[in-house]
Amino acid sequence: MTTNSKEAILASARQIAQSHGYSGLNFRDLAAQVGIKAASIYHHFPSKAGLGAAVARRYWEDTKSELDTLFADSRDPISALREYPKIFRRSLESDNRLCLCSFMSAEYDDLPHEVTVEVQTFAEINVAWISKALVAAGAARPENSEAQARAIFAAVAGAQLIARSRSDISMFDALIESYRAKGLLPD
Repeated sequence: MTTNSKEAILASARQIAQSHGYSGLNFRDLAAQVGIKAASIYHHFPSKAGLGAAVARRYWEDTKSELDTLFADSRDPISALREYPKIFRRSLESDNRLCLCSFMSAEYDDLPHEVTVEVQTFAEINVAWISKALVAAGAARPENSEAQARAIFAAVAGAQLIARSRSDISMFDALIESYRAKGLLPD
């Protein structure tokens, strides 16, 4: 099996997990989607837990890279914070999917430890980035920034969850705007 097959497995597993969570991952359906035999998946991922951890790790790595680019490319930290919710909005734009780690967080009690570690890392990456941006923007003092960052992360992830439950992306947009109007997010 080639590296391209491994990437195809990870990409398909990500889509499945964003729609159905960790519990929705099964090697037979995944293999059919990728166009390989289920046994071939075991070449790269010896277990469902290993696959789930790899998918969640890739997800947070991709998100971290995107956040770093967003911060570097924005004209100022406030602009970067304004753009932050769009990362979550894109999941909704893709067939009403959820952020992979948000979905897996809802399954926390049923996740293998190696998957929970990666899911928690996703949250930590987001909170650290928001905290850094808040401090750089002068919107929070360093000693208060983490609590404010957690509130922003939870609010944006929650807006995504509410919008998905209604299959209505405009609900996400309205909630984000209400967060801005109330001062939770920069306007």
